[in-house]
Amino acid sequence: MVTETTPDTLAAKLEDADADITVVDIRDPSSYTAEHIEGSVNLPTDRLSLASVDSEWGDDIVVTCYIGQSSRRVASMLDAHLDADVTSLRGGFDAWDGPVASGHDA
Repeated sequence: MVTETTPDTLAAKLEDADADITVVDIRDPSSYTAEHIEGSVNLPTDRLSLASVDSEWGDDIVVTCYIGQSSRRVASMLDAHLDADVTSLRGGFDAWDGPVASGHDA
């Protein structure tokens, strides 16, 4: 079972300059472009494969979706294949009230 990260915990990790964290947003590109967690990378589920995982991702990976359901499934898959701490954002992007960005690049 995949562990969940709360939005407050994620916000604290993102503020920590020493944290080696990557936020992976699995929502569709149009939703990501409209608004996403600042600094996140977009990897929609329809394009997701182990080959698409970036070797530069940090030791701490938090997967987010719309409401936290799909991200648990994807986080479980990644956790089984990566040497990283992979968690799912509890409540997904809908629960996030921290810094957001828009456009293709975070």
